[in-house]
Amino acid sequence: MKALLTFVPVVLCVALVAAQEKPAAPDKGKPAAPASKVTAATATATSPLDFTMPDIDGKDVPLSRYKGDVLLIVNVASKCGFTPQYKQLEEVYQKHKARGFRIAAFPANNFRQQEPGTAAEIKEFCSKNYGVTFDLFARVSVKGDGQCELYKFLTSKDKTGDSGGEIPWNFTKFLVGRDGKVLARFDPKVKPDDPDVVKAIEQALGARKP
Repeated sequence: MKALLTFVPVVLCVALVAAQEKPAAPDKGKPAAPASKVTAATATATSPLDFTMPDIDGKDVPLSRYKGDVLLIVNVASKCGFTPQYKQLEEVYQKHKARGFRIAAFPANNFRQQEPGTAAEIKEFCSKNYGVTFDLFARVSVKGDGQCELYKFLTSKDKTGDSGGEIPWNFTKFLVGRDGKVLARFDPKVKPDDPDVVKAIEQALGARKP
């Protein structure tokens, strides 16, 4: 009987430890749109403009449409401490769009599930709260096993040099020149209207169209 009494607590303890070590449940948020389609594998792509991505309405958009423009690629989220950067993004876009400046925003739910909404919810949030008029794309994964092809390219040091490296958080920014090459990367905490960002954008706009 004593052996049995000793055995029961041990079994209960093992069960509790196993329950605590159980992996967290996967993100149950429904994707905003189908997985992105690509026009070139990451291995053979030479520019982020080689890819085709679904926009917020689910329509496939060849990023080659931005060739000749200056493009800022940003992974965004609606429930993040950096979400107010939508305001600066729109302001910078409005100021420079006449000269060929564009923004491609990619919602991502990688960080503390801060972008759980559907495509319709994301679109309404951006319009209602920040008056966003720049291009919004379907939700993607910017890191991990499900990382989309575009972000595999952007984070590859073999492809983008010093601009490569894992995405640390929402609102990481990549500046792409008129020739389709990645010119610079800015961390999430660097606001879109930061003098360094604005200077880089204006210098890129000063380049000749290919």
